[in-house]
Amino acid sequence: MTDSHKKTAVVTGAGSGIGRAVALELLRTGWSVALAGRHVETLTETAALAAGTAPGARTATDATIAVRTDVSQPADVAALFAATVDRFGRLDLLFNNAGTFGPGGVPVEELSYDAWKHVVDTNLNGAFLCAQAAYRQMKEQDPQGGRIINNGSISAHVPRPNSAPYSATKHALTGLTKSLSLDGRPYRIAVGQIDIGNAATEMTGRMRKGVLQANGEIVPEPVMDVAEVARTVRHMAELPLEANIQFATVLATTMPYVGRG
Repeated sequence: MTDSHKKTAVVTGAGSGIGRAVALELLRTGWSVALAGRHVETLTETAALAAGTAPGARTATDATIAVRTDVSQPADVAALFAATVDRFGRLDLLFNNAGTFGPGGVPVEELSYDAWKHVVDTNLNGAFLCAQAAYRQMKEQDPQGGRIINNGSISAHVPRPNSAPYSATKHALTGLTKSLSLDGRPYRIAVGQIDIGNAATEMTGRMRKGVLQANGEIVPEPVMDVAEVARTVRHMAELPLEANIQFATVLATTMPYVGRG
């Protein structure tokens, strides 16, 4: 940390996968982190994994707070940011990460509205609610400003077969990122997006076994270490607010993205 104050982040979806990896990377390098997710048990596991990684006299206990949060619920989101500021005094970073793939392999004509709505509520509405709460806090705090990093996806660029809800929300997230980035300029709020392809997590375990391609074949896909994503997010997060990585794409080098379809 180069600033005079300890930096504080909110990481949504911090109980597993990319969210957990990013939270641990931030904690390892001196950040305080509010861990948000739907299951307190997995958030507690993330905090426990951080034990001993915080520098100096700081411990996982004084550097973290775990807040059960359903990002699709406005009251939950409000409580998350209130608890964060109450505990740490300010907010420097939101990693807007919580998301769901939704039902896999379901043709669009068979997709239920409830399934569609669940993905939209989590991936898009949840991202908006968290960004809005972060924006309000960053605008009013002293020193003013902060950073929001949205977790997009390779699917924000090109879809997989039978992925209408996920791909639609990730494309929409790109528009949200651009709008927030523009609107945040007067208040020193920098907003960017990281688009990730095949990071090795619980959610992407199926990639190694084989997933449907555009030509109808089932083909295993390579994955990359999720730690590479965490290091990229930290790099984006620790830039001075006068600089911003608007979009970053981090992916397994040989995955079918360039030339997909």
